[in-house]
Amino acid sequence: MKAFRQGQILKLIRAKSIHTQEELAHALAGVGVEATQVTLSRDMRELGLVKTPEGYKELGANSEKIAPDLATLVSEFLQDVRLAQNLLVVKTTPGGANSMAVALDQADWPQIVGTVAGDDTILIVTPDNKSAIELRQKIIELA
Repeated sequence: MKAFRQGQILKLIRAKSIHTQEELAHALAGVGVEATQVTLSRDMRELGLVKTPEGYKELGANSEKIAPDLATLVSEFLQDVRLAQNLLVVKTTPGGANSMAVALDQADWPQIVGTVAGDDTILIVTPDNKSAIELRQKIIELA
């Protein structure tokens, strides 16, 4: 439950400005996660969240930092990207799938619902067919 709660906290603060723990608790309740103020304080400390004038943010969070890492991994490991309706099957060199899947998850792109990685294959789930097509193009452009 802790990992799920913390994942939801990150998702919420990335999606909108949240200025107080009360707002955060209310937003979490809206997605079915109940948390006390003490629990939220601990989670926020563990996640490295800081309060800014724009709301809570990840300490040192920098989307510019993610893209070059992902771009490097894609250019190094990518072999093929196959489309299957709202799914993408990404083929990598042996041993490259896990690292690339982690980088894709960290990129927090709206087209990615989730990833499952094997040794040389990543299954990417997208919300719909259009998102899959957009994501495929985005990945190919990184290569």
